[in-house]
Parts: sequence; structure tokens; C-alpha cells
Amino acid sequence: LIGRLMFELPEEMGLIAVAVRQTQGKGRGGNVWLSPVGCALSTLHISIPLHSNLGQRIPFIQHLVSLAVVEAVRSIPGYEDIDLRVKWPNDIYYSDLMKLGGVLVNSTLLETTFHILIGFGFNVNNSNPTICINDLIAKFNKEEGTELKPLSADCLIARTVTVLERLIDIFQEKGPNGVLPQYYKYWIHSGKQVRLHHEEGPLAWIVGIDDYGYLQVHEEGKGVESVHPDGNSFDMLRNLLVPK
Repeated sequence: LIGRLMFELPEEMGLIAVAVRQTQGKGRGGNVWLSPVGCALSTLHISIPLHSNLGQRIPFIQHLVSLAVVEAVRSIPGYEDIDLRVKWPNDIYYSDLMKLGGVLVNSTLLETTFHILIGFGFNVNNSNPTICINDLIAKFNKEEGTELKPLSADCLIARTVTVLERLIDIFQEKGPNGVLPQYYKYWIHSGKQVRLHHEEGPLAWIVGIDDYGYLQVHEEGKGVESVHPDGNSFDMLRNLLVPK
């Protein structure tokens, strides 16, 4: 629906679809995305000029959206220490333990404008099959003696889009360095060591993200290399960076 509508509307008009639940949700690489009631689910359309900071670094969009989801919660007064984090390239995590949500970005270049469709979904209210944001808030209240209120999916979608607009503006003005300090504050990979390719593969340290949004790893004796997100994925349970 949005794929058809996005070319029909005036450029300055925003467009977002919000679902209470999805029956045919899609993840990266053709994976099925489970979308029960209680999740925040939406697809957002944005336009990015090709000849702009972000237009030259389109892979960064998924990082900005992941950061926006985390910021949507952790920028609320009192909620700063809820342990919500980002995992490269496009996942939302509780600490480095469990996945709470994800981001899927599709782009179409028409003349000198990228039309970007951003699908994002994260678990707000469902304790199963893993954990949800309101569980994290309840856990925090119990441990810290606070009385933070549960959050709604609608509120978090609205906050995510608002934060994302601000992050895009900052990126367009200052480039990657305008947003990376905040991204690194929340990402789960700082100082982590991984095996490349397979369980007996070479050891490498995760360095950060390069100017185009690709992961940088430092393999002993080989220097720093960039890893493309479309060809590789993290297996968090086995601490592997593996080709897909």
C-alpha cells in the first residue's frame, strides 16, 4: 500500500502506516517476522536527496532508526537507564542478551531522490517469546524502587519518528560524526572480540563503524577491515561474524 502511495503524494507530505498486528511481516533475507498484538509496528516513508550526506551513505539509515527506537525510550525523563541497546546492523536488544525488535529498510532511487521505506517493529507488551520493553521497565522499578509507568506502542512509534527526524537533520548537517557518539553509547559491541567466518576462524576485535555504516573489525596482522551488512550477520549466541 505504501509502496504505491509514496509516489502519488506531494513530496512535503509525511506518510506512515501503523499496524496493530501483521500477518505477513518480513525480516532481512526473507525471514518471517512475527508480529503479534502488543508490538509497535510501522512502515515510514522518507525522501533523501542523493547529493546529501545521508544520500551518499544510505546504509546508515538502518543505524539511525535503531538508535531512534532506543532514544525514544531512553530520552524520557526517568527512563534513561532502561537497558535498551542497538546491535549492528539493525536490531534492538535488551542489554546484549535478547532481541526486542528490528529494522528493515528498502530504497528506490528516482532521478536524484531516494525514496526510503523503513519498516520497524519492537515488542512493547508481550512477555513471550522473549521479553518486552514494559518488562524491562517493571524489572527496573523492582530493582531501583521507582514507579515508572508502562509505555504504549503508539507513544513509542510517535517518539521514534520524532527522534529519527532530528537524527537525520543532524546527519545531513554534520555527517556520521554528528550521530556516532550517541550510537556508540547504546551499542552492544564495544570492545567485543569475535570469530570470523566459523567457530575456528580468526579472532578479530570490533572497532566501530566506518563512514558508510559498515562494521570495522581488526584482525591480528591484517589491520582494520570493513564488513558489509548484506553479506554477513552476527550470531550473538556463538559470538560469530558469519557470511550469510
